[in-house]
Amino acid sequence: MRYGGFVAVLAPVFASALALGISGCGSKDPGPAPGASVAAETQAPPVAAPASPAAPPPVPAGRAEKEENEVYSFAYSYPGAAAAIPALRDILDRQLEADRSDLVSSARSGKAEAEKDGFPYHAYERQTDWKVVTDLPDWLSLSSQHYEFSGGAHGMTVSDSLLWDRRAQVARKPAELFASQDALRAAIQAPFCAGLDKERARKRGGPVEQGSGQMFSECIDPTASTLILGSTGHAAFDRIGILVAPYEAGPYAEGSYEVTLPVTDKIVAALKPQYRAAFSVRR
Repeated sequence: MRYGGFVAVLAPVFASALALGISGCGSKDPGPAPGASVAAETQAPPVAAPASPAAPPPVPAGRAEKEENEVYSFAYSYPGAAAAIPALRDILDRQLEADRSDLVSSARSGKAEAEKDGFPYHAYERQTDWKVVTDLPDWLSLSSQHYEFSGGAHGMTVSDSLLWDRRAQVARKPAELFASQDALRAAIQAPFCAGLDKERARKRGGPVEQGSGQMFSECIDPTASTLILGSTGHAAFDRIGILVAPYEAGPYAEGSYEVTLPVTDKIVAALKPQYRAAFSVRR
């Protein structure tokens, strides 16, 4: 948005002196011209234009790397909100380079082994994409989806998460904010199981029968999956997401599962005291 200002300048008033006739051999001083002294007194100083408000600093661009050849395909990205925090950017950059180095090494080894044994080689793949879950004054919550293929029938997709603690300037896992894994499990197990079965029924086209003995019909431990923290009101964490990888709650064909729970009093009670102010109960 551009801001403009009007500058008001009062024009000085000039009065013309009337010509007086000169008689005889002398001259008479006509005195000051009418209004001349008033012009000098009433001239207003220029009014300064209001200063335009300083523009906010530009948000740094995120990073997106992509490399593809006959041996491997590599991609890694993270958003500008993460790039704006130097220490966090360094963490993600180091992870990017470590992942790329590991992929290159394993892909070259896999290709050499396939050629030695006379098997067709299919290029290895590794892709990681970090996104913002929520950006709060004291916290930046991120989640990532990671896909990897290193031969076999199909690749595998898993999730990860990260919290940047702006006050302490450190990266944390969401589970670290809770008093213990047992306390977290006790706070979310029942609503998580109900939500998981609802998602199972939606994917399978029918209700899930607990205790039926059928594969992928029982509930699982939510704390063994990826936990993400989100916010609806953008002031505090008020929802928890549990990201479940394929094969954990259902067959590969069903893909990943995601169950989102509102923050409750029970969940707040399971937190370490120093982090409770960062959460808000959804009523």
